[in-house]
This record gives sequence, structure tokens and C-alpha cells, in this order.
Amino acid sequence: MHNVAVLLSIGRHPVSGRARRAATDAQALEMALAMRPRRLTAIHAGPAADGEALRAYLGMGLERLTLLHLPEGSDPVEPLIAHLRQFDPSLVLTGRQAEDGEGSGMLPYLIARGLDAAVVPDVVGIGSADTPDSMPGAVDLVQALPRGQRRALIATGRLIATVHPSAPPARASAFGPARRGVIEPVAVQATADLFLPDCEHRPWRPKPKLMRVKRGGSALDRLKAATESKSGKGQLLVNPTAEAGALAIYDSLVEQGMLP
Repeated sequence: MHNVAVLLSIGRHPVSGRARRAATDAQALEMALAMRPRRLTAIHAGPAADGEALRAYLGMGLERLTLLHLPEGSDPVEPLIAHLRQFDPSLVLTGRQAEDGEGSGMLPYLIARGLDAAVVPDVVGIGSADTPDSMPGAVDLVQALPRGQRRALIATGRLIATVHPSAPPARASAFGPARRGVIEPVAVQATADLFLPDCEHRPWRPKPKLMRVKRGGSALDRLKAATESKSGKGQLLVNPTAEAGALAIYDSLVEQGMLP
């Protein structure tokens, strides 16, 4: 693999809300570093204030990182496409979805449309194809599927791959390389994102689970059904013998359908 680009974003810690490296973007960078390409470039598009949080990526072993300086609220798609055209990478790696901002997951597809490239989502493994009948520049991919399944793919041409969270974890960021690494700011022309001002910004929260309430009956019965906790079907064994404990475990596994 000759030229590889990695698109990096700023993440948010789920508890403290502090800026940090994005988890799947760090996994994408880990995947790119393991490939040992001839030329690797890391790109982030955003305000200059993002520089400190980006140093966590430099601590993974990058010598330099390109920061496309965009004003707050700008659309990063066109500046990224223009910069990638100059670099002309054969492979672009990025996370599946941003942890901060809009987080729609559409950025890889919009960039692929601008570069006339193919998109392979949810990649967990990547490497150069080494079969005798493979085409020059072909890439072996492993794609994550639902329920833990995996699919092997071979892709040719310009490719944009998004990384699945189950990909190999990223290495820890070292303090020394993070401070020695160079962030190269690049001034670019950008247009305002007309979609974001109409959006309501608030912290993400999981959707509440619907409560199953019995229909009919009195108001007191419905209130009890909604508030009372279900009692378990287990049994309490106090100082059981080894045989009694093993038999209880076996019966529980049979009841749950885990044993015939």
C-alpha cells in the first residue's frame, strides 16, 4: 500500500465531557500504522482550539498531523475532498461515526462521492492482497456483520473504509511523542454548515425503555404492575452439598435452554 490517509476527529468522554481522541478514529489510525504504508498522512478538519486534543493521536507514533483550520460551524466536506485530491491516497481510513457534533455518519460517503471512491463500512481487519492471481493494489478486508459474523472481501481502486468498534484496540498514547509531534495548520476556504444552526444541541442519552403495563383491572392493580419488581424464579441454597449445587446449576441451564 503506497499512500494511506486517516481522517481523525475529536471525541468526547462520556462521563466528563472533556475532549479526547475518538475511539474508532484511534482504531483506524492503529490499523493504518500496522499496515506500514509508504506514506501515511493524518488529517483533522476543525478549529485551531482542537490542537491539544489531537496530540493524543501523535502519542500513538505519528510524527506530524495536518490540521485543516476551519471556523466554528463550517462544513468540513469540501476542504477534506480538496486536500485528499492533492494527496491522492489509495486508501482512506476513518471511524464509523463522530462522537461529537452532528455525528450522522455521512462524512465518509460524502467524501467518497467527491473522490469517486468505493466505501466499505465496518472494517475490522485490512491488509495487502498477496494471492498470486490478485490484481496490483488489491486490498484484503474483513468486514463485521451482525451477530459477530465476519466477511472477507477483496477491493481494488480507491477505497474509503470505516472502522467498526470491534476492530483491534488502539495503542496507548505516550506523553513524550505526543509533545514532540508536529501539528501543521493549513488555512482552507470553507462554507458555513447551514444545517447545524437549525439543530438542537444536547447531550446524548439512551432512549428510555417502555414499561409493560397490564391492561384492564383497577388503577391500583395497574400501578402495582408498573412499580413492583418481578421476583426471580431462582432458589436459595444455604451451604449446599457439591451434588446439590451442581444439580441446581444443571437445572437452571436446562430451564434457560442452554442444555438439552
